[in-house]
Amino acid sequence: MRVIDSRTHTIIGLVVGVVLIVAPWLLTFADESDAATWSAVGVGVFIVLNELITTSPASPVKLVPMSVHLILDMVTGVFLALTPWFFGFADEDWFVWVPHVVVGILVAGYALMTRADEPAITGPRTPA
Repeated sequence: MRVIDSRTHTIIGLVVGVVLIVAPWLLTFADESDAATWSAVGVGVFIVLNELITTSPASPVKLVPMSVHLILDMVTGVFLALTPWFFGFADEDWFVWVPHVVVGILVAGYALMTRADEPAITGPRTPA
């Protein structure tokens, strides 16, 4: 069921990206694992940049079609959820790796729940 419109998706994505960027210090795992820190920061930066270039009405630069963006979000979410195993920090304390898994699943989930319908481009109306 696709209940999220592209504008709302972009706003959610920007918030998630910024939260990922600050998460290592907010959740205090920055001192525990460099791999966990930089994977969260890297994915957060990617999400923010990716949200800023979609065809969503809330994006300032309209380069990537929303349908392509949603696929990238799903891949990004799965990647983030698997980073504890990819980068070897799954054996750390739970507060180091669990946020990556949970947020990754949520990113893929809200991508699956977003409508990819492109906004109609309308120009000024001219009399017929």
